[in-house]
Parts: sequence; structure tokens; C-alpha cells
Amino acid sequence: MSLVTLYAAADKYGMWYFRAQLFTTAAGIVAAVVVMLLDYDSWFRKLKVVFFIATIVLIVIVKRFGTGSLGNYNWIRIPNTNFSIQPTEFTKITFMITFALHLDAVRDKINHPLAVLSLVAHGGLICGMVFWQGDTGMALVYVGIFSIMLFGAGLSLWYFGGAGVAALLIAPRIWNHLSQIQQNRILFGFNPDLDPLDAGWQAITSRSCIIAGGFRGAGMNGGTKYFSLVHGQSDFIYAVVAEKFGFFGTFLYLVLIVALIIRILWIARNTRKNYASYICIGIAGMLLVQSAENIGMCLALLPVVGITCPFLSYGSSSLLSMYICIGIIESICTHSQKYYFEREEA
Repeated sequence: MSLVTLYAAADKYGMWYFRAQLFTTAAGIVAAVVVMLLDYDSWFRKLKVVFFIATIVLIVIVKRFGTGSLGNYNWIRIPNTNFSIQPTEFTKITFMITFALHLDAVRDKINHPLAVLSLVAHGGLICGMVFWQGDTGMALVYVGIFSIMLFGAGLSLWYFGGAGVAALLIAPRIWNHLSQIQQNRILFGFNPDLDPLDAGWQAITSRSCIIAGGFRGAGMNGGTKYFSLVHGQSDFIYAVVAEKFGFFGTFLYLVLIVALIIRILWIARNTRKNYASYICIGIAGMLLVQSAENIGMCLALLPVVGITCPFLSYGSSSLLSMYICIGIIESICTHSQKYYFEREEA
């Protein structure tokens, strides 16, 4: 769907994005197969400390040397090329692995205050660092992964209620430390019509593309609204799909992504290791949060925070990290067959 949409929109964005996405898709499939063939358990346990340190180091590097625009300086440009990488797309994976192992280590006492404190320190450190580097959208994804993994591991709902109250209390202080760009994204994100010529322009244009698509869409060679859409090849590709292929195309994507999430959760139920189940839950949560946020901002219902649509948006780092996640899921599934009806506790 991604490749077809980029090809259909080449008259606006050019063939470069299509070719780059095609190359990344091929590389992603290879990466997924390689990861699938590895025994996840032996590698993850041996490298857990390396993964944790690498997560912190990469985020610090992005903060120090990152490039970008509109307040998001979260790309590292590869010298002498036209390519950039977004390390926080890959640190999502290392974060889920290390946090899953942490959850597994305290699973028998997960609701004990000290265990909760250690988990909050772990997740809060990584989520806070991503927010510190200025990428609000990615920070929301990390918080979503963190929360869903805690819920899947059996953390008491009382803790979630307490966290909600605490968030309401500290929200004013956080708001005062946001940049003007970040504040505008939130304010005009929920109501872009308040600033239709500036901060709300992108969301309104995206919504117009979706409306113009109707049920059947304008077809591969049709549509004109997306010509005014900035970043239509990446963050707002869902709107391009809507104009080109209508409600049918967007609904098909929803069906596919929901089916994928359900399948991942089914695998989580039958994993060999408890922490592998938590990894599956984290990946499913990532797909859920990222899809919901991206589609919400394309519909002008949620703030525009620069989140890609999983497997659909152009973006080498995003797409490659998604395929690596699929490879991890495949590895977990493959190495769980021997224990299909029984979870190994060791």
C-alpha cells in the first residue's frame, strides 16, 4: 500500500521517495528474516546491558548532533549522502527489550512499591530523555509503550489512577517548559480552525484530502488536494491514501493493522518466556499508539506531532525498525513452538 501510494503520488513528490521506500522495504524484509532466524532469548539476555546503554547514548547523540526543523531535531545526517537516520526509531526496540526483561525480573512482586519505583525510574528515564531532545510525538509513543507494557504485565489499576492524578497536577509546569512551537502544535492541534493559515494549515489540508477522496477515491492518476499537503509522503500519507483510494483504501489499512495487532497479541499469549510476551505487548502497543496518533492528526482531531503511520509512511528509519520488530515477533513465535501449550518459567 505504501509503495502503490508513493508511486501514484509521484507527480507531486517525485519517484525518489518511491525508489527509496522500495529499497528500504527490501532491506527490511531481509532484516526481518535475519532477526527471525536468531534465538532471541540468548541474544537479548546477553546484550541487555548493551541495549540499555546504547539507548541512552543514542538519545544523547541526537540531542547533541541532531538536525531537523520545526523544533524536531531528531535526525542524524549521514555525511556525503542525502540520507538521515532517526535513532529514536531504533531505540524503541532496545527500550522494549530491556524494559520487558525488567518486568520479568519483578513480575512476582510487580505491585510492590519498590518494584514499581524501579520500573518508573527505568521507563521515566528513557521517556524523559526523548522528551528532553524535543521530539514530543516520539515521547508520546514511548509513554504509550511504557504504559501498555505495565498494564500487560499486571500492574494494579490503582497505580494508573494515581499516575493520572499526578499528571494533571504537573501538567501546568510541563506546559511552561514547552517551546512555543510545541505549545502551538497542541493548542491548534485539537482545533486547527483557530489558526487556519499557519499552525492549523497542515491539519486542515489533510482533512480536505480525506473529504475529497469520498468512498472510492480519485484513483491512481486522480486527486489534486494532496498537492498542497506538506509531508504528504511521510507523516500525512494516510490523507493521500484517502484521496487516491477513498474510504475503501483507508479502511483496508485499518483492517490490516488491527489484524496485525491481534495476531501479535495472540503470539504474546503463547510465548515461551514471560518477557517475550511483554515484548510482543510492547510492539502491539507501539503499533496501536502510533497508528491512532497519526490517523488522528490526519483527521485534524489530534495535534500534529510528527508521527509516521506504521508500514505506510515514507521513512527509512521508521520502516526498517518496523520490519525488525516483525523479525523479533517471528523469532519469538518460531522458538515458542516447542512450548506452545506451556510457558517456560526458567
